[in-house]
Amino acid sequence: MSSPLESPASEPVLYEDRLNYTPVAGSVSLARRRASRLIVEWGHPELAWVTGLVVSELGTNALLHGCLRDRLFQVAVVLRATLFRIEVSDPRGERLPTLRTAHESECFGRGLALVVQVTDRWGTEPRVVGKTVYAEIDLKPEPSDALPRR
Repeated sequence: MSSPLESPASEPVLYEDRLNYTPVAGSVSLARRRASRLIVEWGHPELAWVTGLVVSELGTNALLHGCLRDRLFQVAVVLRATLFRIEVSDPRGERLPTLRTAHESECFGRGLALVVQVTDRWGTEPRVVGKTVYAEIDLKPEPSDALPRR
């Protein structure tokens, strides 16, 4: 286990974006496209599809289970040297997501399981009002970064 000084969260933020969205279905698509475009612009095009998937799943969960009428939800993406973090915050702190196995006849209930499969970790954090659900992807150093310099 690494000490807090060695944790990726203590690394400087290279890029960060946060935007609030109205609680309507079209907002999830907007958030997905924005986050996918940003991670490409930030130099990680290989993460565009997973970014879109995670924002879609967490955003849809926020919309279905965490939003209140006239209360916005927020999507944030944060890039550090060794970590990419996607956050979705909503006003319903008492409604925490749970990982479950959906029955094959159910149309819903697989989103968080998908997030678990494509990211390195996920979790929740309380806010003054509401909660943040996050997913993190560990970034591997470029092969050229791993070579010693002469």
